[in-house]
Amino acid sequence: MELPRAMNLLDEPWVPVRWLPGKDGPESVGLRDLLEHCQDIEALDIPLAAAQSALLRVLYALTARVTGLDEDPLGDWTRRRADILKDRALPRCGIEKYVSDRHSRFFLFDDVTGRPWLQDPRLAKECPSSSGVNKLVMTRPSGGNHAWFGRVRDSAANAPSAAAAVLYLLMWRYYGDLGRCTPRTLHGESIASTSGGPLRCSLSYHPEGDSLLVTLLAGLVRPGREVRRQEDVCAWERDEPTDPAGAPPVPVGPCGWWTDTSRHAVLLQPDARGERVTDARITWAYRLPGARNDPYLIWERKLATKDQKRVEVRSARPAKANRALWRDLDGLLRHKPPEAEGEATTVEPPKVFTTAVELTEQLRVRALGFDQDTGKTVNTQFVSGLTPAAVGHLTDRVPELQVAVGRLRRLGERYGENLSEAVRKAWVLYTRGDPKNKRASKLVPQAEALYWPAAEREFWARFDRLDRTGEDPDGGLDVRAARDSFLRLAMDAYDRTTDPLTRTVRGNQAALEARGLLWKTRPKRNKK
Repeated sequence: MELPRAMNLLDEPWVPVRWLPGKDGPESVGLRDLLEHCQDIEALDIPLAAAQSALLRVLYALTARVTGLDEDPLGDWTRRRADILKDRALPRCGIEKYVSDRHSRFFLFDDVTGRPWLQDPRLAKECPSSSGVNKLVMTRPSGGNHAWFGRVRDSAANAPSAAAAVLYLLMWRYYGDLGRCTPRTLHGESIASTSGGPLRCSLSYHPEGDSLLVTLLAGLVRPGREVRRQEDVCAWERDEPTDPAGAPPVPVGPCGWWTDTSRHAVLLQPDARGERVTDARITWAYRLPGARNDPYLIWERKLATKDQKRVEVRSARPAKANRALWRDLDGLLRHKPPEAEGEATTVEPPKVFTTAVELTEQLRVRALGFDQDTGKTVNTQFVSGLTPAAVGHLTDRVPELQVAVGRLRRLGERYGENLSEAVRKAWVLYTRGDPKNKRASKLVPQAEALYWPAAEREFWARFDRLDRTGEDPDGGLDVRAARDSFLRLAMDAYDRTTDPLTRTVRGNQAALEARGLLWKTRPKRNKK
């Protein structure tokens, strides 16, 4: 079966969007309409957080291309971006030119040029066996894997629509599994293992404005003065496919970082009408390691022992399904509270916020990621969050505010940690058993489920009352009142969790003794 060309992603609707109040439009749009009408769109409306994270990076690259913000030879990048925001629309001439020049590279299925979008047609010959459509849809189990999101059978797989398949294609390129994969034969050697995607296990942070136009412009990263678009190419712009036996391409600018760091090769197989994807081949793209440096991740640096030597390890902060976004705000702050000095782990904020706040301070933060296992093919849960208040004013101009936010976050974290320790201690005293007893750990999630949502509401309520003028040396934070509030929340969660234990004399004594840990002061961690 041959399907010459089907579904051009520039023209046909596949991106779900949410329009601004008073603006009407279709539920889904193609990339051309999205760029032309982004000023009337409030946000993307994609339920899969990992797919939205991946698509945003593609949209950043397209925005940079059509605006000319993919280069900065004269050092006027900030002014040019601000002028586009004043015009309240992306330049129509830039959109038309890019669409005209690159239209043929955006076909999802293409047997004419053999260049289907973000796919490797060589897999039709190099992968004798297919991976199956259930493997493509990352929310389904495939083969003998556990069912995490739902139960389906490989023998009766439901073929996703072409529009849905694009989102899963993006997820594989950025969050793909590591380990065993469909065998790919190259130069007579069959290899069936791959490394994880460049964003696997991570949580990325994106500035979000009151319209998709603001979101896309704020999410751009300023290129270096030496960057040229002819060298900083997107993955779909390459004239020739890369060599899987060689080293992965090293991005020289933002467009490369946004679109050309995948470690997986994918090829979709459509039905006869090109409306659904009936099969897929998913395998490794490169054998050699590549660079990893994403401007939307919080990077942590800490000392570790390797070969009996102390070395600095740099890793992205992982996505955790049970961790609220406000607890990661420390990674967005450049000015830390004094009590943070001496901690073993240093935090590097996402680079994007350096330029984002230059556009506007009325920004919120959208966190998107995938809670995955680092060493196994285990996908647990998508992670998505949005700050309810604008955090764009957390700039260097108001360092006191940043320090106040850091202190407020640390107070919430302290009493959450104290609560977990106290509940675990109460169970150990009650059972006179091992502190590592698994049943003790069952009580801790109950207490945390009570504390953290309440602590999040308390955090944002006090965040709204902080001083934005820089006149208050404490940033408007009443430390004692904030400490008392978080302590009360911890006490309430502790009492409700340990209430069943207090119905016996020994249990009541254990709960009373362990309760004192709620007031524990966390010592300063010194660097080693």
